[in-house]
Amino acid sequence: MSAAIDWRQQIEAAARRIEERAPHFLRRTPLWKLSGRAFGVEVPGVEVWLKLEQLQVSGSFKARGMMNRLLANEIPASGAIVASGGNAGIATAAAAQALRAPCEVFLPTVSSEAKRARLRALGANVVVGGELYADALAACLARQRESGALLTHAYDQAEVVAGAGTLAREIEEQGGLPDAVLVSVGGGGLIAGLAAWFEQRSRVVALEPEQAPTLFRAREAGEPVDVDVGGIAADSLGARRIGGFAWDITQRHVRDAMLLSDEAIRAAQLWLWKELKLAVEPAAALPLAALHSGRYQPHEGEKVCLIVCGANVDPASLA
Repeated sequence: MSAAIDWRQQIEAAARRIEERAPHFLRRTPLWKLSGRAFGVEVPGVEVWLKLEQLQVSGSFKARGMMNRLLANEIPASGAIVASGGNAGIATAAAAQALRAPCEVFLPTVSSEAKRARLRALGANVVVGGELYADALAACLARQRESGALLTHAYDQAEVVAGAGTLAREIEEQGGLPDAVLVSVGGGGLIAGLAAWFEQRSRVVALEPEQAPTLFRAREAGEPVDVDVGGIAADSLGARRIGGFAWDITQRHVRDAMLLSDEAIRAAQLWLWKELKLAVEPAAALPLAALHSGRYQPHEGEKVCLIVCGANVDPASLA
């Protein structure tokens, strides 16, 4: 499906499209470089880069793909429609608001109240129903057939993947090529965009919660399969099956897929707040959890980039 797509060309086109038509929408988020020792890494010469994408418009990397999707297509009078655990919905609503288009967002009951409140503040029509993302998606698709609204998929559309890829392009512009990029995986839009840009010039490592292992189980089965979803990061990483684009791209460019416990993810989330004052959601803490737990072990002198992907979290949960 994606092998015929020139992804680097598509990512460059997405960056130009957004810069030309929505220049004030996206932020160039900071790339913070620290010694590995600041993170408890004792291997000599390791440098840890934090790509602070939680500072992005709408509070997550999703703003890149959703704006690219809307700009690349004609938006009908009925506006945009999306199913989401929260972040893709917030990003679509923010992009639609910037383009003065209506937006309807379908959320599962696992979504957080903080994300629902943010959506309402952006003027979106919010529909909550079904336990998980897959349930919200089914309801969204039925509604889209009625309304004719432009469907924005949370992770499995070419424009969404290319938009996510602008994050990798930005990292390379800011700091050059990292040796490794650690990234959380739900449906796979983010890792697809990153791997499509870096290809095999950097080692892209897929990280998933033990209770939401879409890519890990697909690799075991040799093809995308449905998985049971739960756990601390289910509202952000709660896709039931890895996306088709992500499956194709990661098969070619991603060697490593690792699972992390909810305990390790929560500990990393709290560490980021207590030690660095970064208020992030659980999904954004998986890269640090991989370092702290020893699941990912850097080599001497390695430059390791952690993608801090989102901050749509209730601050009270970090106490």
